[in-house]
Amino acid sequence: MGYLAIGLVLVVAYYTVPIFVGTIPLRVVIYCAVSTSAALALWWGVRRNRPDPARPWIVLAVSQLVAALADTTFYASHYVLRETSYPSVADIFYLGHYPLVVVGLLMLIRQRRAERDLPSLLDAASLTVVAGLLSWVFVIGPQTRLGTPLLVEVVSLAYPVMDLVLLLVALRLMFGDGRRDLSFHLLVFWLAATLTADTLYVLQRLDVTYQAGNFLDAIWLVGNVALGASALHPSMARLAQAVEPPALRLSWPRLALLAAGALIGPLVLLVQHAQGERRDVPVIAAGCAVLFALTALRLAGLVVDQRRIAITDGLTRLRSRRYFEACLADEVARAKRAGSPLGVVLLDVDRFKPINDRYGHPAGDRVLVEVANRLRAVAGEGRVLARYGGEEFALIATGADAENLTRLAERLRHGVSHHPIAVSGRRSVTVTLSAGTAALTPDHGSATALVSAADRALYLAKDLGRDRAVAGGTSLTEHREDVAVDYLNQVADLVDLRVASPGRSLAIAEWARTVAEHLKRGPAEVRNAHRAGRLLDVGMIVLPDDLLTESGPLTDQQWHLLHEHPDSGARMVSVLPDHGEVAEVIRQHHERWDGAGYPNGLTRDSIRIEARILSVCDAWAAMRADRPHRRALTHEQAVRELRAGRGARFDPALVDVFLELLEAGVVGDLTAGPAAAVSREDSRLS
Repeated sequence: MGYLAIGLVLVVAYYTVPIFVGTIPLRVVIYCAVSTSAALALWWGVRRNRPDPARPWIVLAVSQLVAALADTTFYASHYVLRETSYPSVADIFYLGHYPLVVVGLLMLIRQRRAERDLPSLLDAASLTVVAGLLSWVFVIGPQTRLGTPLLVEVVSLAYPVMDLVLLLVALRLMFGDGRRDLSFHLLVFWLAATLTADTLYVLQRLDVTYQAGNFLDAIWLVGNVALGASALHPSMARLAQAVEPPALRLSWPRLALLAAGALIGPLVLLVQHAQGERRDVPVIAAGCAVLFALTALRLAGLVVDQRRIAITDGLTRLRSRRYFEACLADEVARAKRAGSPLGVVLLDVDRFKPINDRYGHPAGDRVLVEVANRLRAVAGEGRVLARYGGEEFALIATGADAENLTRLAERLRHGVSHHPIAVSGRRSVTVTLSAGTAALTPDHGSATALVSAADRALYLAKDLGRDRAVAGGTSLTEHREDVAVDYLNQVADLVDLRVASPGRSLAIAEWARTVAEHLKRGPAEVRNAHRAGRLLDVGMIVLPDDLLTESGPLTDQQWHLLHEHPDSGARMVSVLPDHGEVAEVIRQHHERWDGAGYPNGLTRDSIRIEARILSVCDAWAAMRADRPHRRALTHEQAVRELRAGRGARFDPALVDVFLELLEAGVVGDLTAGPAAAVSREDSRLS
């Protein structure tokens, strides 16, 4: 604030020192120094504070440099050369700096705008029309009736017109979105000072009472100092940052200001009528008509905003539950008339409460927003996707029969779980969804019945262990195998807890699926890799705790027990329907590329591709987690270990693929798992 203090001292000095000290026009020097210093302050502020983008401030600096050149020309002509003719060369520079100011402010407004802001533009235009009416009545109209030479009239009219354009942009800046730090308030003060002094200057010119060096110079100078201080303040770097706009922008003070502005036209007519004058009736009538049109547009915008707020969830920007229910009733009626298929998908975030409890509610909100964005990306345009409850989402699937609904639900679930969601800093979690679907049938012939069927299916998906989709109307007996799958998932979670790495199997399963999809393997192999990754170490459940937590070298007997866990896990998984290949992948995941692995000493391509993928993923997870006998390796150390194992322990091509995906950030994050895994207290096996 040193610049601001020095500037104000110079403004006071401007009125206290004599015009000339000897042959030096000291007052001219002070005025031009203050004006030029504002341009230099803008330049220095850009260099020191590094605003992003810097272009608006650079344009404002150029505009102020032009204004300083105009000041130097005007005051040197007036005081030194005694040239007081009007207009003069200085007016060219004065008028030339207005477009630069407008361009700079428009660039700043564009950066501060989080989204299209028509209401602020309409409000600014309304008040500018009011100012235009007053300008016509008291400035422009009288000027046109003076009969002055054409050049004098053109220049005299150019100032109020330029001021009206500047007023429109200034009001748009004030009414628009964006941060309102000290830099913003100083910038607005400069605009207010400039517009005030310009208006008074034109009125004094009109009355032939203007004298150089009167109180108007103080207003201009203080405004210039405020502009320079605005650029030097550190908050100028944040001035162009967009912020989330409020739900409704029409505050009571703004409403009062707009209402008062709307009364200006009739009030001027009443004053003229009282004075026996009716000179400006056509202009005032036209201005009132424009104001009426702007007000009508503003009211229409408020109606649209109110409807948007009513049908939009404030956090996720999805549709609201009320809108979903109204649309579903319409779609059901339309589908019945046309005989077209229709379905509903309900989705619920699995184990959302632990995320809130562990990372806090702001992190939970970030998870919900990201889940909504991913669901929106999969659902595509034209489908009604709504936030149905706290962590529950709903989708209306027009044209989708029962079979397509199930596929759609799986795409939605995978679209969310395929990549971890950042919750805080470098922490992220893998989020899974449970889904229930219901198709329009005679049994589910109403919107309420359709939602109820989908809701029952969703609860069944939760009961069967989460992270799955269930079709409406499915009985529990049809999913008895899912109960066994859920049991083994619980076993996997408990093993993760025993090795002090909660969520490990969830993370490995996602990495394996990602690698398999990247390799463009078939759907069966992708499924096998994912399921085997989830159940990779269930065979360890039979191992004693002291073996898993041993911090020293293992005995031969302990190594023998450890080498048996792939076979044990394969036998456990093989009892599940359609899990024979998954069991074989689990049996082979400790085989090595060079044939030195276990249990069967397989080598190279005789090892299933899914098992080779899991070998890399499992090794990465082991290296990046703390174990009783060692601390976790750093990222760089683990990468070196993987590369060292190429062609010996691991398939070299798969190591390269994994490291490529690791560099892209789509695999390798172990912090993605813990929030999605059950705790020891939650496990039914504990």
